[in-house]
Amino acid sequence: MDTFGLLANGLLVALEPINLLYALIGVTIGTAVGVLPGIGPALTVALLLPVTYQLDPAGSLIMFAGIYYGGMYGGSTTSILLNTPGESASIITALEGNKMARKGRGGPALATAAIGSFIAGLLATLGLALIAPWVVEFALSFGPADYFALMVLAFVTVSAAFGDSALRGITALVLGLTLGLVGIDLQTGQARLTFGIPDLLDGIEVTTLAVALFAIGETFKTAASPDAVADKVEAVKGSVWMSREDWRRSWMPWLRGTAIGFPIGAMPAGGADVSSFLSYSAEKSFARHPEEFGEGAIEGVAGPEAANNASAAGTLVPLLTLGLPTTATAAIMLAGFQQFGLQPGPLLFTNNPDLVWGLIASLLVANFMLLVLNLPLIGLWVRLLTIPKPWLYAGILVFATLGTIGANPSIFELGMLLAFGMLGYVMRRFGYPVAPVVVGLILGPMAEQQLRRALAISQGDVQILVSSPIAITLYVVAIIALVVPFLLRLRGRGSVLAQIAGDED
Repeated sequence: MDTFGLLANGLLVALEPINLLYALIGVTIGTAVGVLPGIGPALTVALLLPVTYQLDPAGSLIMFAGIYYGGMYGGSTTSILLNTPGESASIITALEGNKMARKGRGGPALATAAIGSFIAGLLATLGLALIAPWVVEFALSFGPADYFALMVLAFVTVSAAFGDSALRGITALVLGLTLGLVGIDLQTGQARLTFGIPDLLDGIEVTTLAVALFAIGETFKTAASPDAVADKVEAVKGSVWMSREDWRRSWMPWLRGTAIGFPIGAMPAGGADVSSFLSYSAEKSFARHPEEFGEGAIEGVAGPEAANNASAAGTLVPLLTLGLPTTATAAIMLAGFQQFGLQPGPLLFTNNPDLVWGLIASLLVANFMLLVLNLPLIGLWVRLLTIPKPWLYAGILVFATLGTIGANPSIFELGMLLAFGMLGYVMRRFGYPVAPVVVGLILGPMAEQQLRRALAISQGDVQILVSSPIAITLYVVAIIALVVPFLLRLRGRGSVLAQIAGDED
């Protein structure tokens, strides 16, 4: 069956009433989460992991994807009206969007962000559907040594792409790999790193670790460093719709942002923050009036927001086809797949075609839902900004605890939740990314299994690890992945800093 036939079957799955409900819940929660500063899609998906343990896998994953897309949409509201980007990818939106809001043009800024996100999400999702089968066909030719090289690429990717320091990313990854060793060795039956504790024989629960690091750790960090200055919310004045001139200045940035965001998001070393910075630089280069940048240029909102959302769809390419997470949210979604006994990769398309194509098709549905939710309900989303942070994070703490107890009613598991939560706080306090820990716990045992298989086939000859052209290529890409994120961030942020410095002069 061709790609469009598979996508049509996926639409039938996505349009089932129960899955439409899951998608609606996901995009609504995601938008609300995106609006609230300091709470990202990764935290929300992690928080819902134990709650969805008994739900249908397809519906749960569709809801997670809706949260991911909705979080990207909602982040623009906070950036434009509050000048507080919830994630690094929304920094550029805050730079121009808040200037527009201060001039009484917050409505057009929100409109171009929402419509640009819709167009970019739609085109990027179609790109995902077209590219994924090609990547899957290539990945089916992998042997054990090639899969091990792919795992090495994944480890390098998460170490280099998350955070500003590759060394700190590698440190966090090693911690995750160590946690992945805990439990019974499936080949020898020996207990490893259990310290005589029976509860550790089954290993560390991915759900407990994800909830603790993202939800509990973020709550502790917020409690330890409360914001003493009240943020001022810029009121939305006048119509939220765009003028003819706004449309003329926005449509090309939407398309350029999509063209920049999707391939960078699909790259193992990509990310939404990189694509948004590069999109901003591109729009300043193409602008007829570059002097307006830094003063509220609508192109500076339209392009980066489109790049931001196109990148979100792009990150699903390596996640679904190869099992490579390139963002924190993708890492938590990987944990969500494993929670239901599913492993993202080429076999997922073969063994569970209805699920994976239903998930891809649901992104198209989610895009339409988000367009309907964002502009008409902007007043509701703005009111969420008035929720006191103590109430918000106290609710997160209670919800995370009850969800973990419900999924695994154990006093020991509750203690693990608290311990890993403290670990998450310490890592945030000293600037260490937490996503590589989760990735290391998930992919570490898989990498060990593929390494053992490759060495068993070669009877202990380590040269088999570099004997395949595919493996060599993956190792080369891994080396490049260590360097590219740094260079891309340096180039994109350098342009932005130069712009800011010029504005100050």
